[in-house]
Amino acid sequence: MYLSGAAFSAGALAMPDIGLFTLSELAVETARLTRAAPIPLIVDADTGFGEAVNVERTVVELEAAGAAAIQLEDQRLPKRCGHLSGKSLVDPAEMCAKIAAAVAARRDADLVIIARTDARGVVDFNDAVRRARQYVEAGADWIFPEALAGRDEFAQFAREVRVPLVANMTEFGKSPLLPLTELAELGYAAVLFPVTLLRLAMKTVEGGLAQIAAEGTQRSLIADMQSREELYALLGYDDYEERDRIYFRGEDRP
Repeated sequence: MYLSGAAFSAGALAMPDIGLFTLSELAVETARLTRAAPIPLIVDADTGFGEAVNVERTVVELEAAGAAAIQLEDQRLPKRCGHLSGKSLVDPAEMCAKIAAAVAARRDADLVIIARTDARGVVDFNDAVRRARQYVEAGADWIFPEALAGRDEFAQFAREVRVPLVANMTEFGKSPLLPLTELAELGYAAVLFPVTLLRLAMKTVEGGLAQIAAEGTQRSLIADMQSREELYALLGYDDYEERDRIYFRGEDRP
């Protein structure tokens, strides 16, 4: 799973992706997701909520909340969505200090530290490669090159930075939407679809509201809905009821 800062900002808090949510809010959301599904979770921690010592606290809190990987980026606040213009970057040395702090703060050696660089969209491709190599030397386990401009750049980056790489296949951005199989062949270990489901859901919500406004009823939308039975099955509703009956009768659970 991937807890996207952009999706969390928009979907949970109705705010733009400019670094407005707090570490506490992110840690609570991380805990909710890791309790709900036994799938490793990558958490987008933006710029780490401050300098190196703040990054230490960020890693402690998110690891305790169940994160399997924590992503840090080299933007300077106020940050912007990775595929928009107007971003600025911290010096590589400052980012390397944050990465070193993250590595030192983790308690589980299996916790993955992902360093994202936005240099391709701010400086150029070569600066993104240079920064990525420095971040690996500082201790980053994986590298996330944001906003690469084409297939050839994805391929070249994978040749020049020889650690597990993350590809971001967000819609309406600067990168082409390459298939998962092609990215795997190029050497990418993980592919993100960070806002895809939010965009689908929001478009459906808008269409549904417009149809209700036009028709005065939701009857024509029923076939497109998840049924009550399907939702209850997903949530394990019957299991909750059964446990409640057992407790009420004073019996031990099997």
